[in-house]
Parts: sequence; C-alpha cells; structure tokens
Amino acid sequence: MEEHLTKHGMISWSELMTSNLEAARKFYAQLFGWELERAPMQEMDYIMVKSNGREIAGMMATPPGAEATPPNWGIYITVEDVDAAARKAQELGATVCVPPRDIPQVGRFCVLQDPQGAFFSIITYLR
Repeated sequence: MEEHLTKHGMISWSELMTSNLEAARKFYAQLFGWELERAPMQEMDYIMVKSNGREIAGMMATPPGAEATPPNWGIYITVEDVDAAARKAQELGATVCVPPRDIPQVGRFCVLQDPQGAFFSIITYLR
C-alpha cells in the first residue's frame, strides 16, 4: 500500500460486497480490464483488484449475518486509532455496525453508519 494512503483521514480502500462473487469478478474484469487475484485469507474468499499492476480494491462475498445487505461498494478511511475513532464517531451521532476488530496481517477496522445514514469503514493499518 502506498504510504500516503496510511495517513489519518485518507480514503484508502474500496471494497465490493456482493451476493455473487464469481459474476462480479467476470463483470468488472470485462468492463475495466482489472486484474483479479485470490488473496490468501483463511476466513473468506477475497479477491484483490489491480489496475495497471497496482492494488486498488477488494471484492468479497456477503458474509454470514449480512445477507439482508444489498450488494454495494464501500470505502475505508484511514484513522490513527480505530477504537478511539469509533468512540468519537458514536459521540457525534454515528452507529457502530461492526465493532472494532482485527484483520490478520492487515490491521484493525470497524463499520459505521453516519447520522444521516451513510455507511463507511475506518481502518488502522499494521506498520
């Protein structure tokens, strides 16, 4: 990951959550010419998206417990401390949808819904 994307406040990652991962892979590869590679993750099937050789996004199947969520593209915003940022977001009226948790070999993240209803994720990357 490029260093500037690990700085507080940067939109650093985009991720597709979909009910049909194989169909999404074919669609986006054909539409944009993206290079798609399976990531070595034990917990789930995760696809790394590359454009011109650079990692730009990820794709995953809708996880158990989120089946009612429609397919969507989400963003990750880098923060210095996920737990502190989640508490501050709650103080400002946000809802914590997925509490802070670790992503092995990546960092720590959580999913929030802002007071107006928009969803987003925050993340602190391992360094």
